[in-house]
Amino acid sequence: MGRLFGTDGVRGVANADLTAELALGLSVAAAHVLAEAGTFEGHRAVAVVGRDPRASGEFLEAAVVAGLASAGVDVLRVGVLPTPAVAHLTGALGADLGVMLSASHNAMPDNGIKFFARGGHKLADDLEDRIESVYEEHRTGAPWQRPTGSGVGRVTSYDQGLDQYVAHLIGVLPNRLDGLKIVLDEAHGAAARVSPEAFARAGAEVITIGAQPDGLNINDGCGSTHLELLKAAVVEHKADFGVAHDGDADRCLAVDHTGAEVDGDQILAVLALAMREHGTLRHDTVVATVMSNLGFKLAMEGQGLAMVQTGVGDRYVLESMKEHGYALGGEQSGHVIILDHATTGDGTLTGLLLAARVAETGRTLRELAGVMERLPQVLINVPDVDRTRVKTSSELAAAVADAERELGSTGRVLLRPSGTEPLVRVMVEAADIEQARAVAGRLADVVKSALG
Repeated sequence: MGRLFGTDGVRGVANADLTAELALGLSVAAAHVLAEAGTFEGHRAVAVVGRDPRASGEFLEAAVVAGLASAGVDVLRVGVLPTPAVAHLTGALGADLGVMLSASHNAMPDNGIKFFARGGHKLADDLEDRIESVYEEHRTGAPWQRPTGSGVGRVTSYDQGLDQYVAHLIGVLPNRLDGLKIVLDEAHGAAARVSPEAFARAGAEVITIGAQPDGLNINDGCGSTHLELLKAAVVEHKADFGVAHDGDADRCLAVDHTGAEVDGDQILAVLALAMREHGTLRHDTVVATVMSNLGFKLAMEGQGLAMVQTGVGDRYVLESMKEHGYALGGEQSGHVIILDHATTGDGTLTGLLLAARVAETGRTLRELAGVMERLPQVLINVPDVDRTRVKTSSELAAAVADAERELGSTGRVLLRPSGTEPLVRVMVEAADIEQARAVAGRLADVVKSALG
């Protein structure tokens, strides 16, 4: 069996790859593994279970709840809430684990299962590996001791989750949002109620789009992966700016008053300067991934801030932040982690803090985001090559060295082998888009000849 857990839980096409049987079995295995680790010692185990609005989430939630209860875990069902809300409630309610059913920005047929440890933190890799191992043991017939009578878990609907989470978000804000008109694109997802409620309670005039989830329309032509509707709505309503979430609202992208996109790098830059001003940017450092635009690094250096780079994935950003005590990190895609207030990327919190900065300074989002200039970036996927030889090919190393000499300090080259497909991603940044295209094209040709 290949590894089930990816960088963000277990995902697949619901009822094909991700079945009710798999969801139930993983939940039982998670309960057993955490019990082995001593998480439940001395008390009755409690889990928080939430989901996004996908139709498949209804039966998968039932399977997860059944698995946990059958293993003796009491379950608090919080219903449709964002991933960061489930993480927050796991910590706030003192639960032993949390489970979120979502495939984030993926299309509706997909779904996923993400487990949180006590405190709302992502499970360590070794625990995920152990869950897979125990799941496989059970699947192939290994017996396990099933509780009976009063030993089985009890299931309760916890209806206060939304208000509790929104109160947490409002409590984080340094100032109110009165006087701002903001368009919110909820991607017909998990934040369709939470995000408008939070922005409105904070004082903003709110216009919503993509806020009528029906179980089938999540991420469908809207949200952070499809900004066209938001751009048009911001301009139409003469709003100060717009915010877009994905299906589980763990990311945030924005659109300024002119309809121009403000990506995760720019959001990080705005928040970094705000946090430094407020004395909360520990070590004057921001954590980002190797895919962040070079313009972000240059902007941070120009402001006297340090930037630490990690591999691609908010998981690795979070690991670096926790290891070194940094307060802010994120990705170009809009995953932004403010570790003093969240254990994972939180799109609603990010949008609120961005709005608070606009309100506090009286400057437009366009002005604030202008602290960094995005360098032109070209990405070419080269398929059908041996991705394992990216680091060992002398021909490719020579071509990269030539490209880096040509680009100098105002450009960058990054070659990334895909983790799942036989392809290599060639990314080039340069001050001039034509130069970026030319260098990327030449490197792609070398990748084909050297690794094909």
